Amino acid sequence: MKKSALFTILFFFTLFLHAGAIKDRFTSDISPDNNTPQPGPTVPQDEAVSDLAAADTPSRAEQVMKAFSQAYPDRMGPAVYRNGDWAVFLGGEYFYYAEGRLLPERLINRIAEYSGIPFYNYTADLPAWNPPTPEESARMRIRMEERQQPRQTTIRRPQYFFEALWRIHDRDESWERVKQIRFLGYPVMLHYSILSQLSLVEERILVESRTNSAVRQWIDSIGTVTGWNWRNISATESRSFHSYGAAIDILPKSSGGREIYWQWTAQHTPDWWTIPYSRRYHPPLEVIRAFEAFGFVWGGKWMFYDTMHFEYRPEIIFMSDIRLLDHRDVFN
Repeated sequence: MKKSALFTILFFFTLFLHAGAIKDRFTSDISPDNNTPQPGPTVPQDEAVSDLAAADTPSRAEQVMKAFSQAYPDRMGPAVYRNGDWAVFLGGEYFYYAEGRLLPERLINRIAEYSGIPFYNYTADLPAWNPPTPEESARMRIRMEERQQPRQTTIRRPQYFFEALWRIHDRDESWERVKQIRFLGYPVMLHYSILSQLSLVEERILVESRTNSAVRQWIDSIGTVTGWNWRNISATESRSFHSYGAAIDILPKSSGGREIYWQWTAQHTPDWWTIPYSRRYHPPLEVIRAFEAFGFVWGGKWMFYDTMHFEYRPEIIFMSDIRLLDHRDVFN
């Protein structure tokens, strides 16, 4: 046999062995034995699409749905990209981002009938106060006038996702899901699934109060603590998180003349958005951070401020620059 022919055979034989080694190494990395188990409900694997099918830069849809799956791993499967949108498997069905509407698959073709659910950017620090410009105030007055007009549209904010998340569809179901807990000496009704988080918030506040007189004085100044209340958000047709037992209001005995809630302020100051932070009632920063650390957002950071209000929204915290804690961070 000629040397050139022998060389060619050896070359392709070596190439074949090398390719086989690469294949063996690649397939071993993706074999079922090496998959990391996903917590939460089982997602139908024949319908799930790899994250690689989505764009490299996370879209708002991807960020939101992944934040939900991180925040509630015991209730839903991982976020997946399917049918051109991001979705999670919750309560036996897929819910899609659907341009911010969080609709179940059965309603995905009726997207125009619903308005979006706000997923705002929540920051660790209170945004700097800047007095509104005349143009900004003019826009706010128009917005408030529109808000006061009778609604002429049938478009509404969908409740399906949060109903499935909290397993609450009506007042009777809601009452079945809430349980009483004592918070800083006050009885309060909340959804049974977040009682441990509120207990950890309380523990952190009490520890801080031992060395922080402002926190101690804040605890002593508390007048009422309320949680569950089946109702809509004031002046809207959207269900309040109080209805799910996922929000808590902490009112002081006296606010010292400072403003607490924008609607209360609007009763005597129509341009309520011009009220600076210095004239608003704020709990101590350490109290706010204790709530945020365990998944609660504070209404004092909203433009439509509600400084007595804390709401369990760990998905919002996951999308912020705040580190979310759990019981392992307390006991370890």
